[in-house]
Amino acid sequence: MVLRRQLSRAALALLVALSLGAVPALAGHAADSNAIHNAPCTKQAGNRQVTLSITPRPVRHMRDLTFKITIAPDAGLPSALVLDLSMPGMVMGKNQVILKRQPDGSWKGRGIIVKCMSGGTLWQAMILSPELGNPAFTFNVRD
Repeated sequence: MVLRRQLSRAALALLVALSLGAVPALAGHAADSNAIHNAPCTKQAGNRQVTLSITPRPVRHMRDLTFKITIAPDAGLPSALVLDLSMPGMVMGKNQVILKRQPDGSWKGRGIIVKCMSGGTLWQAMILSPELGNPAFTFNVRD
């Protein structure tokens, strides 16, 4: 009886600790997930700075979108990159955009973010590149 009570208290304490630890992470994620609608988003990938821009804004489902990546420094990167669009936690099928290097040093490509039948709006754009370590940007798509 005493052991059961102690285990229950330990489990409750663990649950509370996990919950408290998750709140800041979720809060930061929620703030980041809407930033793409206002301006390009930037991440650090090793010693490089990677910026993603999606236009037109706000980013909406089933629209022809332009994806633009800028990377600094950009030395040693290929002339084409692959941007993988997916939904975290949901299998949506393959949706990849080929980004081609532009004269201004950026990479651009066009694609569509499909509408999820379940109503989900959280998407991830991951640059598939061993040189960059596959950086990913997470954002909400608007209806």
